[in-house]
Amino acid sequence: MKLQVDGKALDLKAALKNFFGFNEFRGLQEEVIKSVLNKENTFVIMPTGGGKSLCYQLPALVQHGTAIVVSPLIALMKNQVDAIRGISKKDGIAHVLNSSLSKTQVEIVKQDISSGLTKLLYVAPESLTKEDYVAFLRTVPISFLAIDEAHCISEWGHDFRPEYRNLKAIMQRIGDNIPIIGLTATATPKVQEDILKNLNISDATTYLASFNRPNLFYEVRPKTEQVDRDIISFVKGNKGKSGIVYCLSRKRVEELAQMLQVNAVNALPYHAGLDTKQRVHNQDSFLKEDCDVIVATIAFGMGIDKPDVRFVIHHDIPKSIESYYQETGRAGRDGGEGHCLAFYAYKDIEKLEKFMAGKPLAEQEVGYALLQEMVAYAETSMSRRKFILHYFGEEFDAVNGAGAEMDDNARNPKPRVEAQKEVALIIQTIKDTNEQYKIKELVHIMVGKETPILVSHRIQSNSFFGAGNAKDQAYWKALLSQLLVAGYLKKEIETYGVIKLNEKSASFLKKPHSFLMTENHLYDNSVAVATPARTTSFEAKLQKMLMKLRKEVAEKYEVPPYAVFEESSINDMLIKYPITIEELKNIHGVGEGKANKFGKPFIALIDSYVNDNDITRPEDLVIKTTGANSALKLFIIQNIDRKLPIRDIADAKGMELPNFLDQLETIVFSGTKVNIQYAIDDLFDEEQQEELHEYFMEAENNDIQEAVEEFDGEYEEDDLRIFRIKFMSEVAN
Repeated sequence: MKLQVDGKALDLKAALKNFFGFNEFRGLQEEVIKSVLNKENTFVIMPTGGGKSLCYQLPALVQHGTAIVVSPLIALMKNQVDAIRGISKKDGIAHVLNSSLSKTQVEIVKQDISSGLTKLLYVAPESLTKEDYVAFLRTVPISFLAIDEAHCISEWGHDFRPEYRNLKAIMQRIGDNIPIIGLTATATPKVQEDILKNLNISDATTYLASFNRPNLFYEVRPKTEQVDRDIISFVKGNKGKSGIVYCLSRKRVEELAQMLQVNAVNALPYHAGLDTKQRVHNQDSFLKEDCDVIVATIAFGMGIDKPDVRFVIHHDIPKSIESYYQETGRAGRDGGEGHCLAFYAYKDIEKLEKFMAGKPLAEQEVGYALLQEMVAYAETSMSRRKFILHYFGEEFDAVNGAGAEMDDNARNPKPRVEAQKEVALIIQTIKDTNEQYKIKELVHIMVGKETPILVSHRIQSNSFFGAGNAKDQAYWKALLSQLLVAGYLKKEIETYGVIKLNEKSASFLKKPHSFLMTENHLYDNSVAVATPARTTSFEAKLQKMLMKLRKEVAEKYEVPPYAVFEESSINDMLIKYPITIEELKNIHGVGEGKANKFGKPFIALIDSYVNDNDITRPEDLVIKTTGANSALKLFIIQNIDRKLPIRDIADAKGMELPNFLDQLETIVFSGTKVNIQYAIDDLFDEEQQEELHEYFMEAENNDIQEAVEEFDGEYEEDDLRIFRIKFMSEVAN
């Protein structure tokens, strides 16, 4: 069927083949393109990898005038412009207009637009506020406005950008009745409503594709101090496959990329701190398959269409389900394998909450609500796919739906237990408290925990307060989450997550019926390193033998047992079974000094035990370290030898004292001897030094919080850490 475009008949499929080389449209593309060509306001919600860009690129190429495309990232604009120029003989067909251009370059862009050559003009919202740009654009024909990443408009979304909210007013200055197409991959029903309202296009034809990606496998694992080892093992188990590893910080990106490289993985880093040339080189290497794995901050991947990414790993849990969905969506775009593995520890969530502390209160509330959704996803034991799709307002059959078995919870289901009485109790409590609390407060009410907000409302005097204390907080959190997904409750976004009742919950109260639930996964925030996945009788026996040996070695050297090897090091030995000094150096908290000083009887015991019990050791035992911190280690040791004040050494590296002490502890606890007596003499008199030495000699462990409590605030925590470093260096190394 042919369309009339600018008074001429147009064969859409022929145009698709001519410009992009495809024979058929995907999903909703054809319907969306027709809507745009008919000058209708159009709103598109299409998952990552669904082909959103083509929905505005093709209409722009086949009609008169220039389409303005608003995009949030310069890198994303550049990728899109390069892609469009790749299908044309003339570079002027697509341009970027932003602050990075020189006056001469801006003039070239204007000339190409005026001559009718430029079909797509990519801009950031700020560029459209410049008076000279607005004046120029008023003089040329504009075919339509495309707003990519339209979720940036909504203050309820995960990537709110205030400048996006002025787009409608800006466009009215450029021209009247310019059609708008808004596009996003991640928008909850509330965000969708906010976008349409802000752009004043409530009449827009909306195209909503399914958010379900049946080929993706979702998995969440606990994040321990062995996370690098876990990631390296996973990547090496998928040798030769393309993958992306996401980290929140640039520093972590660099460290992990180096760690992968020294373990024979073809990996490169990508983050905004790299110079442009290096960034482009690394990105191109990944696209051209000169490198297998890219370790990146979240900026990587936007607008990049690599169909055969086989795994996406999150070293850090993202700030929202939208971000998680968008980033995992870069896997398996060709319909093939796509493994989405996230590592979760609640302490990462606490860090993200601290980062939000300086933001406006409303922004903090939204950010906190989004984070709690991410916590609920990570900890849930229900179908992860059903959880995600419910978040985006889509129903899913967790038994027969496409991809129903493609997540860790579906493959390893927890037992379902009857919760009819508890459901009735929680619904009645929500009703009795006038539907004014969020999940956190409701959980506190159920278990009878007095908090400032509940005390101020005098909730504790009611009969329902503590009515559910036979169950713990984790149980009620899991039940509320599962009731939301099952449609018995709803979460009000405008009030940042207050739980409301609906017809289904009212009906349940009148006529209660069976409700089966599964309890959440519990992640112990105190777990610092990997403990054996299951403590078999073998492991328990070996642990007992190693602890006994540790005590004997400690007595021989007249030091506390923890000064030989910490318990976390013993636990790591139970997983890795080191039988050489080289292998022992790869154990958590064991460096060359300790391995050489204390190691021989331990590896002899483990070797004998492995042979006697016919134990198969892990093949991927030795994970090589980068030595990335060797320069810092040398700097610290040299300056301590020069007897420079500890704080001055930290300042010279731009480090806060607690972070610097982390580094110094790593050096000393791994077996390197340093002499910081000069610093100790500045901090403590002779009597205090004797008192502290006696404490650490007799203490069962070297936990610093226990030491702070023992001395009842007499010493600062950092000062105690400095003394502990001196103590460990002298008695253990």
